[in-house]
Amino acid sequence: MVSIGFVLGEITSNPFLAIALVLVLGIILVNGATDAANAIAVPVGTRAIKVDGAIAMAVVCNFAGLIGMTMISTAVADTLSGMVDFGGDSHAALVALAAAAVAIVVWASAAWVFGIPTSESHALIAGLTGAAFALQGNFDAVNLGQWVKVIYGLVLSTIGGFVLGWGISKVIEVVCRDQDRRHVNRFFRKMQVAAAAGAACMHGAQDGQKFMSMAMMAVALSAGLSASDLNFPLWLEVLCAGAISLGTAVGGKRIIKKVGVEMVDLEQYQGFAAALSATISLLAATLTGLPVSTTHTSSAAMMGAGASKDPREVDWSVAKELVYTWVCTFPGCGLLGFAMAKLFLFLF
Repeated sequence: MVSIGFVLGEITSNPFLAIALVLVLGIILVNGATDAANAIAVPVGTRAIKVDGAIAMAVVCNFAGLIGMTMISTAVADTLSGMVDFGGDSHAALVALAAAAVAIVVWASAAWVFGIPTSESHALIAGLTGAAFALQGNFDAVNLGQWVKVIYGLVLSTIGGFVLGWGISKVIEVVCRDQDRRHVNRFFRKMQVAAAAGAACMHGAQDGQKFMSMAMMAVALSAGLSASDLNFPLWLEVLCAGAISLGTAVGGKRIIKKVGVEMVDLEQYQGFAAALSATISLLAATLTGLPVSTTHTSSAAMMGAGASKDPREVDWSVAKELVYTWVCTFPGCGLLGFAMAKLFLFLF
């Protein structure tokens, strides 16, 4: 188990570790402001809950989701820790990891400024891969067996989220066809808040583990150990969960407006279908170790639920804007990670 004392001792002998850890916490804060808001955008868009209440719920659920899931499974963190190889020089590897963190923060912050819910998960994967390539100079930097899980996750998060959102909405329409509309709306107004809480928990579980893994990689590289051999200490879980929650509290409103209000106009039952679909997809991915994008999953589920009744209810121009950003993330953040790593290696 990695204690706080152990990490402080490593920082004393290798101050660059402190820089790397601070940068990772910066990424987690940005993630809370950009990605975490997607999980709670649905009930805000349908007016089932006010923005401040939704953010407060997300803060609690993100925290609980990371702590709770880590007790059950660390499959996502294990996938991330084995995805890239920074080589044998521990100092150079730590410098490259810090450079990747800078690239991810820059990329995600730019997306936040423009109100675009970029995929923090894909930025993390791209930044780490680009930095590892800069250090190794060849394909030995990438474990393709682990990296291919990103492709599986991409398919699950987009197609799976959309199909589930569409399918659950259709089932509800059939089941509730002869029910009193007012009673149905009241029921699903409450249920979608509960489903969104589940999605927020799964965001904490998915993204929290990814970035915890990055923090543990920094400690392992500094100490010359293997990250896969280290268990996540509770203090690190609490620190990362707190950083995600703080980011959501500070910066979540901008993304909620973009996704929950502008992208698609949902009825109460559709909001429930979208939130439940995102929760199911994220849970399946987390338990199987697939590093999926919570942004992809939530947005696709919302579009599927909206399209189930009338495709015209979806603002496809916003959807295309999101897809464009996602497509740019891999090459864009990957190249930025590569360039930052080269610069950091030259300077440090």
